[in-house]
Amino acid sequence: MIDLKAFRETPSRFEEGARQKGITVDFGRLTALDEERRRILTAMETKRAEQNRVSKECGPQIGKLKGQIKTSAEGSSARSALEDELRSVEGLAVSLKQQIAVLEDELRQVEPAWMQLLVTVPQPPAADVPLGASSDDNVELRRWAPATFDPSKTFHSNRGFAPRSHLDLVKSMNLADFERGVKMAGTRHYILKGWGMRLHQAVLRMAVDMMVEEHGFTPVGVPVIVHEKCMIGTGFFPAGREQAYHIEESKRGSGHDLFLTGTGEVGLMGIHADEILNEDQLPITYTTVSTCFRREAGAAGKDTAGLYRIHQFDKVEQVVVCRADDGESRAWHTRMLGFVELLLQRLELPYRLLQCCTGDLGVKNEDMIDVECWMPGRGAIGADGIPSGDWGETHSASRLNDFQTRRLNLRYRDSAGKIQFPFALNNTVCASPRILIPLLEIHQQQDGSIVIPKALRPYCAGTERIGP
Repeated sequence: MIDLKAFRETPSRFEEGARQKGITVDFGRLTALDEERRRILTAMETKRAEQNRVSKECGPQIGKLKGQIKTSAEGSSARSALEDELRSVEGLAVSLKQQIAVLEDELRQVEPAWMQLLVTVPQPPAADVPLGASSDDNVELRRWAPATFDPSKTFHSNRGFAPRSHLDLVKSMNLADFERGVKMAGTRHYILKGWGMRLHQAVLRMAVDMMVEEHGFTPVGVPVIVHEKCMIGTGFFPAGREQAYHIEESKRGSGHDLFLTGTGEVGLMGIHADEILNEDQLPITYTTVSTCFRREAGAAGKDTAGLYRIHQFDKVEQVVVCRADDGESRAWHTRMLGFVELLLQRLELPYRLLQCCTGDLGVKNEDMIDVECWMPGRGAIGADGIPSGDWGETHSASRLNDFQTRRLNLRYRDSAGKIQFPFALNNTVCASPRILIPLLEIHQQQDGSIVIPKALRPYCAGTERIGP
């Protein structure tokens, strides 16, 4: 959620941020509803203060009048006058209570519409994010490749033989079964088998160990089935609602519905919702490995075959919550990307970093850098039937400023005793089985076998090669 004070002071910043992201928000209606809500809240505050004053001043007076009425003669003019005065004093309190009730009803009518619009306002992009309409306008920052492979050349030029796609490799080595996966759960589902499952588990364990043992992150297991408020709090709703699997518990008598998360980020950020931390508890550095679920709505006909765009996968995620300091947030962003680069270099996979433009940031990010690995089995198919190879996204590293922490009401008390909203960051460490695509395709051999990178072998019982 955006900073309301900042929005009221400089609405143009948020309007321009939404325009740069290509997100439509009815700012005129939002402003009108915000002003009406503030008017109602101010009136309620005034009436309640008056109610408290009247209660304090009139309480003793009402008690005194009741005592005088009790001792006055029945039917006397004095008693009648006292009764009239008592009704007048009590009527003032009743009138104020009724006026407050009317204002409360007005607020109940205005606030839902106000909130519904407010949560659609995106986090404005950072000032140094390049302008652009879509991922086509993203800017390459740098790339890395092992000395044994140059992604600017064809696979054949690098290795001396034509590459096989991961689809062919998993079939020839019985690493996955797509037909039976589809039989059980429908399109974009799969079964990992034998070394397919072992490699899947190996890269995840390697990623977790690296984050915990080398970089000091705290490993945490979090729910992957959460309340709607957790999805809203982390910025995945309302935009992105169509991507989530919905469990309609309310139709079965439960008080609330649940949703399957598409990333461990949701659970990690939800841990400290509605809490006030001390500054010395920051930064929080959490990592988790969790099963993730995405409907891939809107991706019909796109990467439908294989392990690239699937409904269920496992991911090691890293989340950092730091002080509300732009320099510290940027420093963590760089470090978190460095962790990913180290992992990919150990896996000997060519990759590149892309600075996402404003139109590719999404609702919640002020900055995002994507990491793409070279996948020989992707790209255009040539006349010889061999794919050209292409980059495929495997990671995203995001800075969110205080967008998530405001929505989650996650705060901290700084050294001066002031309550602040910290800044949040997240980044994929390793998502599998997608990472198996470049792993299998880059390390395939002419005889059809796959060489396991040296750094991964300790997680594969020392095995150096799989296949024929």
